Amino acid sequence: MNHTATLQINGTACSLPIIEGTESETGIDVSALRSRTGYITLDDGYANTGSCASRITFIDGEKGILRYRGIDIEEIAEKSTFIETAYLVIYGHLPTPAEMKRFSQLLTENQSLHELMKHHFEGFPTTAHPMAMLSSMINATSCFYPGLMGRRNPARFDVQAARLLSQVRTIAAFSYRKSRGLPIIYPKPDAPYTENFLHMMFSLPYRDYAPAPESARALDLVLLLHADHEQNCSTSTVRMVASSQANLFACAAAGVCALWGPLHGGANQAVIEMLEEIHRSGDDGSAFIAAAKDKTSGRKLMGFGHRVYKNYDPRARIIRKACDELLAALHVTDPLLDIAKRLEAAALHDPYFIEHKLYPNVDFYSGIIMRALGIPLEMFPVMFAIGRTPGWIANAKEIMDDPKARIYRPRQIYIGPAHRHYVPIEQRDLSSTPAQESPAVPCHSA
Repeated sequence: MNHTATLQINGTACSLPIIEGTESETGIDVSALRSRTGYITLDDGYANTGSCASRITFIDGEKGILRYRGIDIEEIAEKSTFIETAYLVIYGHLPTPAEMKRFSQLLTENQSLHELMKHHFEGFPTTAHPMAMLSSMINATSCFYPGLMGRRNPARFDVQAARLLSQVRTIAAFSYRKSRGLPIIYPKPDAPYTENFLHMMFSLPYRDYAPAPESARALDLVLLLHADHEQNCSTSTVRMVASSQANLFACAAAGVCALWGPLHGGANQAVIEMLEEIHRSGDDGSAFIAAAKDKTSGRKLMGFGHRVYKNYDPRARIIRKACDELLAALHVTDPLLDIAKRLEAAALHDPYFIEHKLYPNVDFYSGIIMRALGIPLEMFPVMFAIGRTPGWIANAKEIMDDPKARIYRPRQIYIGPAHRHYVPIEQRDLSSTPAQESPAVPCHSA
């Protein structure tokens, strides 16, 4: 194939390299466009912009393919665990027995928070959102490890990565306990990752919580399916922060803040809220589907469609089966699941949804699993953050390991006022000030 593309600008031809990925993805390298022509590209929201070349995750949205480090998500979900998958995502290969043992030991050794961290939790009101506590406490954790500061030391990466991956669930569990006014439960040194998290969430001082194997496996699968998902909003944020050579905890805290947005990490919470609304109204889903197809109704099916996937989200197929198995094992009868299945069946067979390619995504079922486990709505994005931590670590590492990495610095097209001069306050005429720039902030006396 032709390895260059030609761009005509005012009659002058500019030849640009064509880049091809290992899965035949193609892109035009415009990194030298401004220096050669004075022009930049404008792509609001980065929908058609490749911000990096990465070895971590591959997605084919048209075919419904997701692979971590080249391995199909279906195979990983069937055969692996969240922690083994985390190792794969971070280091690029499946661990040997010796590597897995050492990684597990590092997670165990670094799962407890510094005792002084408890004072930080005590400073939050009980009304504080767990995501606010999670992002704040991840960032604060770096204060207790001076080795994180200063110039990056690659020899310390393994410990730092394990510490972040292990402590993110400890912080999350402590945040939940704080929001409920419950005493803190410390991690167990001999419990697997997911079981340990559920222990810290739901144990009482006088009685340990022992999750059913099906519960631990279902939650482990939810985390595994969220381990990475290419250059989404939070991961791109992590890479942006990592490009400044900020420490790993600061990068992850930034990722949590981006994930907090309802258009990103709040999607599975929105699904449950939608299902609850349908159930309260006495609808079986039929009326809601009809309204969702009417653009004037304001109704929207949450958990359907995806920015990337134009086919069935491969994670949704996996998690639907796990959801059915979990509810059967726990003998849970959830009317929301019945409504969810009815919505899914309608969407998969209704010409409107087929034409618009509105297939169920992973958020559609992950919320029901977490609901069955007793995890409250406000903790849903926190669970997402725990699952996404391996991907954040891997993307930060990819930048840190790149000797050619530069600080990210996007360009812009300025559309504000043209050059003008400062006007003293006594000479200003508000009627001549552009309406969109006039502050409309009321003054209040103390």
